[in-house]
Formats: sequence, C-alpha cells, structure tokens
Amino acid sequence: MALDIFSPTRVRAHLGGKEILFESGRLANQADGAVWIQCGGTVVLVTVCSQPIEGDRGFFPLTVEYSERMYAAGRIPGSFFRREIGRPSERETLVSRLIDRPIRPLFPKTLPREVQVLANVISADPENESDVLAVTGASAAVLISSLPFDGPVAGGRVGRVNGKFVLNPTFEQQKKSDLNIVFAASRDALTMVEGEAHFVPEDVIIDALDFGRSAIQPLIDAQLEFAGLCGKEKIPFEPAPENQELLARITSLANELGVAEAMRIPEKLPRAKARKEIREKILALVSEDAAFSEESNLASYVSDVVSDVEKHIVRDRILNEGVRIDGRDTKTVRPIQIETSVLPRAHGSAIFRRGETKALAVTTLGSTADEQKVDSLVGDISKRFMLHYNFPPFSVGEVKPVRVSRREIGHGALAEKSLRPTLPDEETFPFTVRVVSETVESNGSSSMAAVCGGSLALMDAGVPVSAPIAGVAMGLIKEGERIAVLTDILGDEDALGDMDFKIAGSAEGVTGIQMDIKITGLTTDIMREAMREAREGRLFILGEMQKAIDKPREELSRYAPQHLEIDVNPDIIRLIIGPGGKNIKNITQTTGASVDIDDSGRISIFAPTKEALQQTCQMITYYDQHPEVGKNYNAKVRKIIDIGAIVEILPNVEALVHISQLDVSRVQKVEDVVKLGDDMRVKVIEIVGDRVRASRKAVLLEDQGQSWEQQPQRKSRDKEGGRPGRGRDRGNR
Repeated sequence: MALDIFSPTRVRAHLGGKEILFESGRLANQADGAVWIQCGGTVVLVTVCSQPIEGDRGFFPLTVEYSERMYAAGRIPGSFFRREIGRPSERETLVSRLIDRPIRPLFPKTLPREVQVLANVISADPENESDVLAVTGASAAVLISSLPFDGPVAGGRVGRVNGKFVLNPTFEQQKKSDLNIVFAASRDALTMVEGEAHFVPEDVIIDALDFGRSAIQPLIDAQLEFAGLCGKEKIPFEPAPENQELLARITSLANELGVAEAMRIPEKLPRAKARKEIREKILALVSEDAAFSEESNLASYVSDVVSDVEKHIVRDRILNEGVRIDGRDTKTVRPIQIETSVLPRAHGSAIFRRGETKALAVTTLGSTADEQKVDSLVGDISKRFMLHYNFPPFSVGEVKPVRVSRREIGHGALAEKSLRPTLPDEETFPFTVRVVSETVESNGSSSMAAVCGGSLALMDAGVPVSAPIAGVAMGLIKEGERIAVLTDILGDEDALGDMDFKIAGSAEGVTGIQMDIKITGLTTDIMREAMREAREGRLFILGEMQKAIDKPREELSRYAPQHLEIDVNPDIIRLIIGPGGKNIKNITQTTGASVDIDDSGRISIFAPTKEALQQTCQMITYYDQHPEVGKNYNAKVRKIIDIGAIVEILPNVEALVHISQLDVSRVQKVEDVVKLGDDMRVKVIEIVGDRVRASRKAVLLEDQGQSWEQQPQRKSRDKEGGRPGRGRDRGNR
C-alpha cells in the first residue's frame, strides 16, 4: 500500500538557533532511500538508488550529483532552453565533491553494487545555504537505505564574525566573516574540510573546526533516531574470503623480487617501472602454478596484494626510520625552482617547480566586459577573478581523453580561494583577472603548485596583490600510537597515507584549506602539529618565491589592456551612446576598446594599446566639449532664420551667426550665403550664459591676413538687427 503523503516520518534537530527537519515517506518512495532535509525555507531532496554489478571494476562505482533547481528561488533559468540542462555549473560540481568525499569511504570498498546519490535543491531562501544540508541529507538517505554504510556523518559551515564563531552563518553573516569553512564530521572525528580564510592564524582554524564538530552532534543523533524509525534492513554483505595460500605466495614473491628496494627509488617514473616489472613477474609465476591459475581476476588481485605490501613497507620505514620514498625526512620540502616572465606575449607568467611537480601559471588581464556571469539561485553573479587548473594526461605520462574533470574544477576552486584575499579591490584595480595553471609535470600536490605559480604570475603581471601566497600538502601515517606527519607529500605518499591536508596562505596566516581523512580518531593535537609544520614549509616556499620576485611589477605588460577613467557631464551620456548605440559602437569598433559608462558620468575605458586608449578618450570627450571665445570651429547649418543662421559648433552646442557676420561684405539675404546642412568655419565671438554668438566673417578676415579684432564693431546689438544668437546646449536643458 502506498504511503500516506500526509503522514511522513519526521525527526527534528536544533543547532545554532535553527531547526533542521529530516523527513521521509512523502516523496521518492521508490528510491532505496529518500530524505527531505529542510532548514528555514531551504529544502534539499536527497535520494539514493543502487543496482548490482558483475565483476570487480577496481573501484567503488559511486556517483554523486548535486543540482540546483531554479524554481527553488522563484527564478527561470537564463539558458536558451530555459531549463536546467547540460553540464552542471561549477558550484554544482563543487558541492557534488563536498558530498562525495565524506561518504565514499564509509561504503564497503568491494560492495558489488553501483550506487547513485542525487541531491536536488527544490526550495531556497536567502539565508540558509543548501550545500551543508545536502551533505547531511546524503548521509541520512544512505543510512535509511538498504546499503551497508559506516555512517552517519553530518555537514556544517563555520564562520567568524566579530571574533566569534558562528555555525552555518547566513549569507549576510558570511560577507562579514573572515573565514568560511565547510566540513563534515562523524561522532568522533572530522572527515572532510574545505574552506577559505582572510589571513587567519592556524590555531584559530583548529579552534573553528573543534567548535564546528562539537556543534553538529545533534545532526548525528537525529540521523540515528531517523534510521531507527524508517530505516530499511541492510543488504547482507561479507567480503569474499581471501585465498590465504595465494596471499602468502604473492607476499613472499614480492619481498623476494625486491619491492622494498623498488620503493626506495626516488624518481617517480623509474620507481613506477620497477614496480610494474615486479607485478608482471609475480603474475607470471602464480599463473604457472596450477593451484592458482584458475583464480578469477588474478591480475587485479596480484596488483592489490603487492600494493598492500608496498604500503606496509613504506609506512613502516617512515615510522621506524623517519625516511620517505625519495630519501627525505618528514619535514623537508622538495627542491624548488622558479622562473618568471617565461611567455613573451602573456601579461604575466611563471614556472613553479617543486620536486617532480611543475606548473606553468599564466595571468591574463581583461576589462569589466570579461567578467564571468554566473546564473545562480541568488541571482546573476559576476566574477572578476578566475583561476582555472588544468591537468593534461601528459603531465603523468598517460593517454586519456582531454576534458575538464571534477578534480580539475575542485583544485582550481581551492587555488582561487587561496589567492582571492590578496587581490586589490575594484576601485584600486578595475581589471578582470584570469589565472590558468597548467600542470605540465606531476608527482603530488599540483593544486598547491597552482597556488604558488598563480601568485608568482599575478605579481609578474603587475597585479598589486597584498602578499605572496604559497601552499603545501601535508600527509599522515598513523599506526596505533605511532604517528608521522609528512610535509610536501608525493603522489604515492598520498595514496598510502591516512590524510591529505592542503594548506595555503601568506606569512601572516591561512587563506585556503582542504582536508580529507581516511581514518577515524584524528585528534586536535595531530591537526595542530600538521598546521604548525605546514606553516614552516609554507614560509620556506615563500622565501624561495621571494628570491625570484619580491613584489608586483611596477608596470603592467605592454601587451596588457590600458585603462583610464574619465568623468563627463551625465547629461551628454546619451550623445556618447547615440541613437541605438550608434556612437558608442563606432568608438569601440574603431579603437578596439571596451567602454563602460556609469549613469554618474564616470566612464571606464579599457583599450588594447596606449594609442587606442588616447583615441578612445578623444572620441568620447568630443561629445563633452564647451565653446571658447576666440576659438574657431567647424560648424554645420542646422536652421535658417531671418536674422542669420543657427549652426552646431559642437555636439549639443549651437550658436547664432548673425547675418552681419556671414561675410565680409553686406549680406541682403541669409540664403544668398548659406543653405541648410552646409558646413562652414566660424569663430566664437561672445558667450553669455547659454547663448553663443559666432562669426564666419571673422574667419574670412583672418584668412585674408587681417585681424578681426581690429575691425570696427557696432556698439549696439540692436542696430545689428537684434539680440545675440541663442546657443542651445540641449544636454543642459
């Protein structure tokens, strides 16, 4: 019988002065697990479904998708099709990663099912963020499903406003906060951290995480209660029993064939080659043994067992001897090399090498027209700083399709957060800034190379950053009470370690942080030690960066856009724009410049060259000129009247040329000298208020070599046939 939509199962939790509602039974009842999670007016519907798979794919097939429905905020999508289609936005991708990272390790690694978690934001208010709700909702949905799951976990956000920590701050509070950290935690430990800070000391970061983990415990309690009320019976799952004889045989062969020696080879590619050869020899030997030749997935099993042997050898060596794969101790940063201004036409560029990881970072400056426009639940957002991280397959010697992966988007976002606090405000530096970090070689911590290289490229471009930023990745080896914190981890150390902790910042404090934990029981003391050693490593890297470039360049590259801001009379903006934008289009097409006009009369010009900037400025100020007595102008006849001609001498400025001033000889009729639309050269002879009088006669006399001022002037304007010509400044009317 179908469930009654008016009688769903509900559990409420209270934290940070807010109520979090967990609900199931009203929607998506054909999913294996479905949770409506709500805070205020923000609602996320999270579902989980699974299906059996055959064979071992070598990884756990979990897919997590987070999607924001525009109707949630009463908006219609801005895309051509007016629906949420196509590839997910950057925010949706980043939140999908936030959900995936804490829940993936809680599934059995060899669970023979493909699992899909979908989180859809179906209502959004202007105060409560949906991302942390989605993390908690995903945990709850899996917890009440039939899938085995070592949860729950809960998500939260910590801010600091006026020196006080705030749990799940509102959007307005986030604007005032000097840190913004999203995290996930279980009952006993943090499992995921991602965030940014404004040069916040390391101890404050640790205190913030301690505060957050303690504060979200009601969400853990609520999920357990929720699962007790509506949770399904779990699918029976027992890992397949291992063939102990085969396991012992592979382990013995690995030791005999020199796995320990292979894991002492410091260079990545020779080490990988030696490891591959050992695996191939072991596979050939066990395949020849009749006792093992019929085992399914033998090649995969050999690889897994040898990896476990390698992991044990390296971890034991680090804990017992303090020596790592490449021969370093636990605190030493790999050798660093830096070169700036490597690309002749780029606005700023740098190569940053740390060990076998190398990044080419490039800075490009643009105008405000180059800002990224993002369609979001809170409205259209403009980004004037972007950092894009690329990880082409050649960087690790592989052949793969070239595409932007979730990992690349995530690493780029972390580097962007880390560098953003150093950028000048828009008033000081109105350029749009894009940094691209090309990972050209990789052996661990390429995201932190993007931070270091990006900071160098910004300074090389002349962007007046407040401080250089460096980043370092930390690892952890923990066996019982034995602990080793590793500074600047290799790729292999990331794979065999218990923590990946990336920390970026200046000498003053932290600006970016990301952490994934593979074990439980990570104490605050361990985190403090990791942060302290990360600071030492960061200061070393900053010192090496300072040797290459100690401050931003004094001038922008000659290939960078040229910028100038001018003020004009707001009343003539319509003239600059012209009918249907005709005038401004002509200016931008002629000069190649980008022109932004504010209603206040402030005009911002971005031009490709200094010459183009000067030409653009002249074309704009042409519409904001004021007549001067004694100056000659090219005029056009706009109107014929009995006493003379009304001519336009400047945009929006007209003058009267009295009939007596049309020629050096007496003129009987105005039409005898000029006609409507004629061009003539005139001199301004008088300005009274907004009335301007001009003379063609004066110009003709000057052309004959006579001084107009010496000619006898009539003493009475009335005898000339009336008052002075009325100049019309239409923009001032």
